[in-house]
Amino acid sequence: MCRIAGIVNKQNKPTESLITQMRDAMRHGGPDDFGLYIDEDRSLAFGHRRLSLIDLSILGHQPMTDADNNIVIIFNGEIYNFQIIKEQLLAKGYHFKSSSDTEVIIYAYLEWGTKCFSYLNGMFALALLDKRSNQLILARDHAGIKPLYYSIDKNSIYFSSEIRAFKAIKPSWPENDNWKKYFLLFGHLPEPITTLQNVQPLTKGSYLSIQLDTWQVQHHAFQHFYFNYTFYKEDEVLPLIKETLKDAVQRHLISDAPIGLFLSGGIDSSLLTILAKPFTGNNLKTLSIVFDNDKFSEKKYQNIIINATGAQHQSFLVTEQKFKDSIPDIIHAMDQPSNDGINSYFICKYAREYGLTAVLSGLGADELFGGYNSFKRTKLVNAVKWLPDFMFEVANIFPDDKRKKVNFLQLKNGLGEYLFNRGFFIPAQVAQLLDCTEEEILTLLNEVALPQFTEKLLPLEKVSYFETNLYMLNQLLKDTDYMSMWHSLEVRVPFLDKELMQLVYNIVPEVRYNHHQIKHLLIKAFKNELPEAIWNRTKQGFVFPFETWMQHVTFHRTEKHFKQLYKGLVNGNVHWSRYWCYLLSSAENIQVKDNHKL
Repeated sequence: MCRIAGIVNKQNKPTESLITQMRDAMRHGGPDDFGLYIDEDRSLAFGHRRLSLIDLSILGHQPMTDADNNIVIIFNGEIYNFQIIKEQLLAKGYHFKSSSDTEVIIYAYLEWGTKCFSYLNGMFALALLDKRSNQLILARDHAGIKPLYYSIDKNSIYFSSEIRAFKAIKPSWPENDNWKKYFLLFGHLPEPITTLQNVQPLTKGSYLSIQLDTWQVQHHAFQHFYFNYTFYKEDEVLPLIKETLKDAVQRHLISDAPIGLFLSGGIDSSLLTILAKPFTGNNLKTLSIVFDNDKFSEKKYQNIIINATGAQHQSFLVTEQKFKDSIPDIIHAMDQPSNDGINSYFICKYAREYGLTAVLSGLGADELFGGYNSFKRTKLVNAVKWLPDFMFEVANIFPDDKRKKVNFLQLKNGLGEYLFNRGFFIPAQVAQLLDCTEEEILTLLNEVALPQFTEKLLPLEKVSYFETNLYMLNQLLKDTDYMSMWHSLEVRVPFLDKELMQLVYNIVPEVRYNHHQIKHLLIKAFKNELPEAIWNRTKQGFVFPFETWMQHVTFHRTEKHFKQLYKGLVNGNVHWSRYWCYLLSSAENIQVKDNHKL
């Protein structure tokens, strides 16, 4: 796991100082090693910071080149099937000097060209200079697990793992005028929106090729996940799910550095811990967060898995005071604003303190197997969306925020249904908070590009699509990435293994989901391994006592909207996440009691 950055500038050749500024703005994500590559003839510079997990030796140093110095690569991520690909390349006569997955990508590219990206099973963001064709290639993994942002104009290209690297070399980089509107609506920034003008993420499962002599830019997709049904019977998919997830966990445990698992006590983390046991033996390490308030504790369920696996477990207590003291660093760690991420901050912080360099997380299981309440609400949404239009328009008069969100259904598409479940402030509220018109906000929402096929999806598949491509992609994966890398930790997500995702997308909805039992396919596939006490209970999720804690944090804010939201928080009329979302929409003005500038 690493951090990468690059510059190509036809007018002003990038200097060592400039690329170092970009690279070292992300030093937290690569504390073990760092490197530069500058090609003056092409006015190109690469920067790399390394967090070492596979081949910890100097042979894994980046930027890395092939033996003939024709290919230069900087790479962030892990390729879990690199050893299989390496064997194929060895059979073809290629030679390797390291045991790293980075070198395998180089020779896979030399053998198969850009087709090689579709052969990789892992998480990755990379930049590759091909001197033979004078091309720069940027690529991002199938699920968008690793970030890669870029900016291109007629004279220059900038790219990086984090937005903060763009600001590091140009503090005056213009702000995206609309980012706050999106953020207050979604609670995150939906791709391709970022806080900066003309800076966007590379689409997941795609690569960008730039011809450096002609400046021709082409965007290509190498991976799509469609609902392409080939499995219609539960009996035939259960053994496949079991085998594929086991294989995924084994692949994700490959590491030359200490690795463990997050154990919350829920279905997903418990199952991963059980599956990891045979591959880790007596070296199974898990960690969890606990609180003073038993209402938020899942220690009882964690202990069931610890006792069943013999895991070396460590629990870390997060108190209200630790939360207060950490707020400045939490906000500083956010590369892009998110209403969430605080829980990820603490679990990653303590994983690193535990001595781990990588951990496995259950992220992705809810989206794939129907674990969220949004899957249960499909019948309600389908009934409500047929109300007369005026009902959606007047929904903002409801006193409680849950019913106000009926207003989103006026969009008449899957986005409106998603925001009904996950939205934060309705358009009228955003207009009021930002002193603009409601029409401006609605226009913005109607301009959000949605694939045409989404409106033809069956209700449950539509929920899965939007939970995966909005909530997971833009919030959960981003939160996990920047909070983990802030603490120099790699988080791996076996449920987003490419082979498992391909399998799940081929299962018909009638088999994939069950209205009476969340994630029923996972439970049935592992009925002999997963204790009933873990799955036969109410889903709690990974939550902190934020509702109370937020009330006790003093922010030096005087504007009317802040006072109104804080009053609502104290009275129980405003959810803490909406209050936090508003604060982050103007984070440059937040000051806490001890006068730490955030």
